[in-house]
Amino acid sequence: MDSTVPVMPAEGQEPAFPTLVKRIQSSFIDLLFIVLLMLPASRLLDSLGEGAPEWINIVIFLALWGVYEPLCTAIGCTVGNWVTGIRVRRSADIRKKIPIWAAYARYVLKCLLGWLSFITIHFNPERRALHDLGAGSVVVLKHSLP
Repeated sequence: MDSTVPVMPAEGQEPAFPTLVKRIQSSFIDLLFIVLLMLPASRLLDSLGEGAPEWINIVIFLALWGVYEPLCTAIGCTVGNWVTGIRVRRSADIRKKIPIWAAYARYVLKCLLGWLSFITIHFNPERRALHDLGAGSVVVLKHSLP
């Protein structure tokens, strides 16, 4: 777990951390976005005819779930993060995005722990969830970034 003190965005300015509600809204938007991505993929497979095996649908589904959030988090932000104005950053320096390996570690922990992961948000001054603590990340409001 990362115990370093985060770098503040500007002298005298504290970073702002989103509430649990805002983080849930972001996750819900991402869920809807993935479902919307699955619809054209499914239609494309249907257009290939009856010969397309069901396992291809399963692989596409798993690929969307397994790639979307970690990749978008490491590159910039997910659609849900963008809409709600939150960003995932390194806890040691919020000016920096998290690396892809940390994004995957965060995502795996988030999936394994489920809603239990968010229990620490109310007891942590930076509102870091268990998956954030494990991956060395912190979620901040975009407007508070340097």
